[in-house]
Amino acid sequence: MKKRIVLYKRLSDALLAKLEEQVEVTWVDTGAADGLARLRDALPGAHGLLGASLRLGSELLDLAPQLEVISSVSVGVDNYDVADLTRRGVMLTNTPDVLTETTADTGFALILAAARRVVELADWVREGKWQASLGPAHFGTDVHGKTLGIVGMGRIGEALARRGAAGFGMRVLYHSSRARPEVEARHAARYCSLDALLAEADYVCLTVPLSASTEGLIGARELGLMKPEAILVNIARGRVVDEAALIEALQRKRIRGAGLDVFVQEPLAADSPLLQLDNVVATPHIGSATHETREAMARCAVENLLSALAGQRPPNLVNPI
Repeated sequence: MKKRIVLYKRLSDALLAKLEEQVEVTWVDTGAADGLARLRDALPGAHGLLGASLRLGSELLDLAPQLEVISSVSVGVDNYDVADLTRRGVMLTNTPDVLTETTADTGFALILAAARRVVELADWVREGKWQASLGPAHFGTDVHGKTLGIVGMGRIGEALARRGAAGFGMRVLYHSSRARPEVEARHAARYCSLDALLAEADYVCLTVPLSASTEGLIGARELGLMKPEAILVNIARGRVVDEAALIEALQRKRIRGAGLDVFVQEPLAADSPLLQLDNVVATPHIGSATHETREAMARCAVENLLSALAGQRPPNLVNPI
């Protein structure tokens, strides 16, 4: 008899067919009006879950006594209580590696867009305001040759460092949970304290995972350490930054600007003060949002799930049990 899985993220026809060859699939659209009720109905018989962007707390997990694995189509696992899953004997897998380069592309796109005021000035042209040559009031700031500060030197952090050093001749500083001598050798990067990085960097890019130690990592004090001409880029998680403190810093021009792909509340409210600021580039959490990368992530998640249900150790196991 095939094991049963609940799928709550749409897959390509090819990947869905691959799943259905080996397991019984129940599709639940959790965004529908009856989505949560349908999920609750499906959980008692589920051996596996595959999806993303759904917080699975103990109340839902209690409904799934046969659950063996949750395969998340994501790198971040902040939607899951990993310790609780481990206690229950439920494997959690994610999809690292396949989105590294695409997310680093997004980070650099935000750096460039914020520095050169791309969104603001593109809107200005679209509104018919380009009537003469630009003057200093519309100038941006250079990226090449500047100092890039990366907070969190994991896979994505190193991909950013490579782009900055090799592509733009930038000096690279980084702060992370530990020094990475191999990264320093490859990209002439220098490890330093967070305070020193904030004080020296022209571009501060956040790539840390969300955890108890990183939530609120960048607050009013940290923003106050940054150069007035510096730009903050966040491709990590919204709660890594104190959003109210950031809004105030941007409104008062304590820093030059920000490029933000993640927010405390997503989707971002239409009346957010961030959307009223010309010195903010805001994108709708597009870090890995390309056709190629999302398909690769889904493929990785399918492979993780099928491996776990076959009694094997899945290749991207978050919580060894």
